[in-house]
Amino acid sequence: MSSTLPARAAPPPWSIDPQKFLFSLSSYIAAAITLGIAFAASLPRPWWALLTIYVTAQPMSGAMRPKVLYRLAGIGIGGIVAILTVPNLQNAPILLTPLLSGWIGLCIYFAVLDRTPRAFLFQMAGFSSAILTFPYLDDPGNIFLTTVSRVEEMTVAIVSVTLVHAVLKPWPVGQMVQQRAGTFLRDAAIWTADVLGTEHGGLEQAHLKRLATDITELGMIALHLPYDSSGTTLSRRLVWAVQERLARLLSLASAAANRLEHLRRADALGEDVAAQLAATRDWLATPAETASGATLAARFRSMAHHYAEASSWNTLLAASLCERMAECVEALREARLLARALNGAPADETQHLALMGAAPRKLHIERDHTLAILSGLATAVALILYCIFWIMLNWPSGSTTAAFAAIITCSFAVQEDPAPQIRRYLLATLVTYPLAALYNFAILPCIDGYMLLIAFIAPAFLWLGYMQANPARAAIALPMFSCLIVGLDFLDRYQADFGVFMNTSSTQVFGIVMAVVVTRLFRSVGTDWVASRMIRNSWRDLAALASSPARQEAGAWTSRAVDRLGQIAARITLAGPGGTAHGFQGLAELRLGRNLLHLRRALGAARGAAHAAIGQVLAETATLFGARSATGSPQPPAPSFLHAIDHALDHTGGIDDARLRHQAVLALVGMRCNLFPAAPAYVASTT
Repeated sequence: MSSTLPARAAPPPWSIDPQKFLFSLSSYIAAAITLGIAFAASLPRPWWALLTIYVTAQPMSGAMRPKVLYRLAGIGIGGIVAILTVPNLQNAPILLTPLLSGWIGLCIYFAVLDRTPRAFLFQMAGFSSAILTFPYLDDPGNIFLTTVSRVEEMTVAIVSVTLVHAVLKPWPVGQMVQQRAGTFLRDAAIWTADVLGTEHGGLEQAHLKRLATDITELGMIALHLPYDSSGTTLSRRLVWAVQERLARLLSLASAAANRLEHLRRADALGEDVAAQLAATRDWLATPAETASGATLAARFRSMAHHYAEASSWNTLLAASLCERMAECVEALREARLLARALNGAPADETQHLALMGAAPRKLHIERDHTLAILSGLATAVALILYCIFWIMLNWPSGSTTAAFAAIITCSFAVQEDPAPQIRRYLLATLVTYPLAALYNFAILPCIDGYMLLIAFIAPAFLWLGYMQANPARAAIALPMFSCLIVGLDFLDRYQADFGVFMNTSSTQVFGIVMAVVVTRLFRSVGTDWVASRMIRNSWRDLAALASSPARQEAGAWTSRAVDRLGQIAARITLAGPGGTAHGFQGLAELRLGRNLLHLRRALGAARGAAHAAIGQVLAETATLFGARSATGSPQPPAPSFLHAIDHALDHTGGIDDARLRHQAVLALVGMRCNLFPAAPAYVASTT
């Protein structure tokens, strides 16, 4: 099979997407309303409110409503911190600077750790603390009135943008979920067909990051569904049911490809199995087809039971291949049926409830404390360095630099590697200065009145808003907005001053440069180390899965493992070519985890020698991955482990339940293939 996962289609460069334009128009209307309220209420810094509009705007209407309360709460917390710290520590900068920097770093720690909409509370708390404290340390006596003004400005902005996007609905979450689910299903079908070809190893690694992150992204988007008012009948559990099937598919398809490789290497692939695989590839090429999938799965399962009755290694491999293909086809078929329900197609209620039954009741994601600590520490150290530099130079605008630095580090703290994004931020800022100067010194002096102001800023704001709606250009649009709004310096009355303009621009550029330096030091240098640590966590979880008698839900474990797999794959691409993380066999360990779940269930039905043999396999697994986790190196399994697997295969007849016995045999075959790919073929004991 020569197909490959296609690149996501990009629109023609000069076409106008109505949905993106509606998003831009919504943000612009919110900005116009916010400016009108700020001018009418004589708020002293309307540009803070305007900047908040575009920091807050997201290309999903439903995603804004769950965030609005978190953002408002974060602003309130930031205001309280400013009022409590600045007046009491204004004469002790040695205490005030580390305290504020540490607080903002702590907020970033929780924002990076959470990875749900709740993270915006912590992010906004740190963001608002910085802009409410650092620029006004020279005038601490008025900190209460200043804080109230900033909170008012940002609150007006957040409420305005939320209401406008709620009314115009430029990007309903339900519609986005439906589109993404359809795209991910097509990608999954193409990838499954690819890995059943002769070059599956390279294809797995090439597309692993995209598939794993797509699966996690679908679950993340579903978090916003209860707040979407588009009238959709979607539910979180319905989306998570699709996600669970896709996560399962990732493991099952790679397991089938692994068995297929062993059979081809031994030249033992039967014609009946080859014909079924060809029929499966044809079925995968028809995204709307579901009915024939049940027939395919039934045939594969019948062949699996037939081959499992024999005791030769090649027939056991064929049985494992057929069983995993049956499960793979079933997972994709069920995902397609659930996707139809996502799109509003009528479905049999009994079947629908049965498909929903395996869905997890909450989103299971991997939370990386190490990355969160590094992010928070990078932010805190960056701010301390800014403040030291500013105090030593006695720079009048240094406090503003610290605020800009905090804004930038807070904005990019959740990125995998923020440094490249911040460098692009710097470039976009420099490119926008001529536009800001043109408005500030050529256009604004000719404008008299609110309506003319709104009309003349429309072209630039609509253009940048359209860029922000495009995920590929959003990282450029935000700094351009920031530079333009800060450069225009909207106040309650027009006050153009070239010296102030250049001073503000220089403080902004310096803050960005320092952010790049410190981020490089704390985040990029440790990428390989963070990936290696996450791999050790994966090994630790496998050891716990093998040793713990507590029953774990397969769907929950798989979703969390796939999420971690996507994060590790993303960091491996950022790590150096010689990094230790590049040897990580993520899909093999994902398959191994599901095999352990099957063995754990079979252990309860095993008796006598079978119970002892399976227990020994689990003990060997716990020992191996416990040692890998402790040392941080992929130690090879001991020969006694191979003997334990073969011994367990000899005694699976001692498992009373036929279904559990069948799954135990296939799990042991999978473990043997994953851990001992070069071992001699298994030979059943004659004793």
